[in-house]
Amino acid sequence: MPLDVSLVRAVCFDVDGTLRDTDDQWVERLTQLLRPMAALSKRRDVRLLARKIVMGLEDPGNLAYHLADRLGIDNLAATASNRLGKRRSRFPGKIHPMIPGVQEALNKLRQRYPLAIVSARGESETRSFLDTYQLTPLFQIIVAGQTCRHTKPYPDPVLWAAQQLDLPPSACLMVGDTTVDIRAGKAAGAQTVGVLCGFGEEIELRRAGADLILDSTSELPAHLNLT
Repeated sequence: MPLDVSLVRAVCFDVDGTLRDTDDQWVERLTQLLRPMAALSKRRDVRLLARKIVMGLEDPGNLAYHLADRLGIDNLAATASNRLGKRRSRFPGKIHPMIPGVQEALNKLRQRYPLAIVSARGESETRSFLDTYQLTPLFQIIVAGQTCRHTKPYPDPVLWAAQQLDLPPSACLMVGDTTVDIRAGKAAGAQTVGVLCGFGEEIELRRAGADLILDSTSELPAHLNLT
């Protein structure tokens, strides 16, 4: 079902692969490791292979979050994530870069819509990224991994964001790069946009029910009729 722009009254964003570029650094590292094997392969595009591997690892990563949630140890996982985030924040060089064009896109969107963060990461790590790039003031709501009893792919974080914004979930647009983001949004009753600047692939995002697929988050304002 195509995106109905007239229903959108708020926009919720995932962080990894949607606002910040977390996968390219892993791709580059893996490319270096695989390069000696290139001579043994008929397909010499080692970087493409590396990207496929990194993308393939996203589902197990999300499965780990899901299992932690189901086993009731999500608070423990979130605490560990927060501690890791605090440790990372001491080393600015380790902070992942923002996806090109995202800053401009957020500035345009903020003029019309309230914006929210809906991330499965710990709050400390999430806020560290937002603060580093001075994005925090753009977001009215920040939902981290431990904000709700259940995290994505459960609908709880999207429902909580909608409640805090005093809007029905159907008025929210969930934007993310993985099927976990799309499933959480759809389960909450929100419309969803899948972006290809992160880990997800178009075919899996469509299967999950994304109402719109974009190459990059930076393209969103144009599709919401913002110039």
